[in-house]
Amino acid sequence: MAKITFLGAGSTVFAKNVLGDCMLIPDIDFEFALFDIDPERLKDSENMLTNLKKTTGSSVQIRAYSDRKEALRGAKYVINAIQVGGYDPCTITDFEVPKKYGLRQTIADTLGIGGLFRSLRTIPVVLDFAKDMQEVCPDALFLNYTNPMATITGAMIRYGGIQTVGLCHSVQVCADHLLKSLNMDTSNLQWKIAGINHMAWLLEITQDGKDLYPEIKRRAREKQKEKHDDMVRFELMERFGYYVTESSEHNAEYHPYFIKSRYPELIEKFNIPLDEYIRRCINQIDRWNDMRDEVVHNHNLTHERTHEYGSHIIEAIETNHPFKIGGNVLNTGRLISNLPEKAVVEVPCLVDRSGISPTYVGDLPEQLAALNRTNINTQLLTIEAAVTGDRDKVYQAALLDPHTASELSIDDIVKLCDDLIEAHGHWLPQFHSKIGTRGRIG
Repeated sequence: MAKITFLGAGSTVFAKNVLGDCMLIPDIDFEFALFDIDPERLKDSENMLTNLKKTTGSSVQIRAYSDRKEALRGAKYVINAIQVGGYDPCTITDFEVPKKYGLRQTIADTLGIGGLFRSLRTIPVVLDFAKDMQEVCPDALFLNYTNPMATITGAMIRYGGIQTVGLCHSVQVCADHLLKSLNMDTSNLQWKIAGINHMAWLLEITQDGKDLYPEIKRRAREKQKEKHDDMVRFELMERFGYYVTESSEHNAEYHPYFIKSRYPELIEKFNIPLDEYIRRCINQIDRWNDMRDEVVHNHNLTHERTHEYGSHIIEAIETNHPFKIGGNVLNTGRLISNLPEKAVVEVPCLVDRSGISPTYVGDLPEQLAALNRTNINTQLLTIEAAVTGDRDKVYQAALLDPHTASELSIDDIVKLCDDLIEAHGHWLPQFHSKIGTRGRIG
């Protein structure tokens, strides 16, 4: 019986998706080991999965743990879906403190000043997971769903010594989403995607052997004449030649071109939803309060397998039936040859009983690699900052962030970092006993 440990199991809806998918894998027995620091949310997920077990007829064993190390002991797969600091206070802090400097954000969970500080809070926690795993399940596969994807996955591989793959939602839905938005047929597609998480590129898309890009670009230009939700991505495709996997609200803050206090008209022009993640969090909290009983206490709860990669990876390893994913892995051996080896890249991977085998991509078109490198610069320095506790690395990561650097001066970026370290308080203890060359002790 393969043991699957779910860290952050209080994310009840996501646990339903990923572990519910695993219940639908035929002819394999699993133990689900659930762990969360919130005992009430943990109990909710245990109840939900128990109900789902009955309706699916699954033979899975379900157990909630109050001891993380015991939850991990003997695990073959570890699923990570934590959020350190939550919406209140940490996400609010990541938005509100930068606003005092005139720096606005949309999502703030991957790059930008918000993504940087989310990494600084999260990396030490996942490296603690790695220490436990080295002791009680050193050969387990760590399936990371937590953002910032590239920094957490990179830290786990390089400093945690744990075999890790980062899993996102954007790769598998990219081509269908694009074509549906342009009223194009989605049957018989073949596509290739590679780059970095949230900034991977649809390098090829064909239908019955025909290149669809000329028609995609023609329709996209027409659609840009009216407001819609994908204007940033269509603009990037127009200027750089390729469609990017992650949403426009995300990509608006990964580049220096779209959110600019000097040009407020760009917000309207590209339909950019500032503070979008704050609204989503509030809506999600309200929606959960409305639906909680229906999910947690519903004895007739049902589930259909989702597009999440997690269960397909586990099934491929357990059955040796190969499956292809878009996975986030270290760029070892230069899978993408014009990106750094220390970077985490998102590339096609083959999964079977031997594990996860990334495929070689070669060079990206140079303009795409250049855009990726602007984000990788900050990612690599953020990992260094989190691992070393070096406050200067925090400043340097922020100074190289494309959006932050396009809006603020050097001195203001340093002051902003100091203010965020102070505001986050005990969430960033590694930086409060140290001072950078241009900063102050928090």
